Amino acid sequence: MPQRGRNPSGLILVDKPAGPSSFAIVAEVRRRTGARTGHAGTLDPFATGLLLLLSGAATKLASCFVGLDKRYVTDVDLSGRTSTGDPEGEVVERLEPPDADELAARLEPLRGEIELPIPAASAVKIGGERAYRLHRRGIGVEMPVRRSRVDALDVIAYKDGVARLDLRVSSGTYVRAIAEALGGHCATLRRTEVGPFTVEEADPERIVPPDEALARIGLAPDGSPGVLA
Repeated sequence: MPQRGRNPSGLILVDKPAGPSSFAIVAEVRRRTGARTGHAGTLDPFATGLLLLLSGAATKLASCFVGLDKRYVTDVDLSGRTSTGDPEGEVVERLEPPDADELAARLEPLRGEIELPIPAASAVKIGGERAYRLHRRGIGVEMPVRRSRVDALDVIAYKDGVARLDLRVSSGTYVRAIAEALGGHCATLRRTEVGPFTVEEADPERIVPPDEALARIGLAPDGSPGVLA
């Protein structure tokens, strides 16, 4: 098998559509460029929005971008829970949606430093096996709790039991877990920002040079802390 090239090298911003997995997007960019390609954080197949892909020699910089904060817009359907916390699962419980005041009360404890169970349909390994594979086989397991930070959790609109929320969260936060804690499931999920990068900048034809990409997150070309302007 031919070795993947080290060029072109840099950061590629992609606006992922709903449907394909993040790994399918990585494979498509790899096929198009002919270069080794990796990612700095995936999105679920049903989700859309910003993916940061690293191409060529820049793949070794993945650790610099993985931990960046994220911003999402999500529609949380509070009329029912699903088996996966998203629209791909089966409805397991129908509920009476809360009124606006009750929604505000449910949101309050989900801001700041929070701890929530990782969704069962996730890629976290339990006993050496991906949790979503155990979930698909109907094997119930106690999911570990993950600590994360929610810097902003604002209601954009609330109608017919569906709350559109704007979230700014630390890396590794499961928005599905927040939706489940609110008493519903994610009907839609869109990632709009990763650190200083926005989905409006997404252009799969443009490769941001490594030095420029590192400078955007305040790092020097060698990956060491830079001097922010």
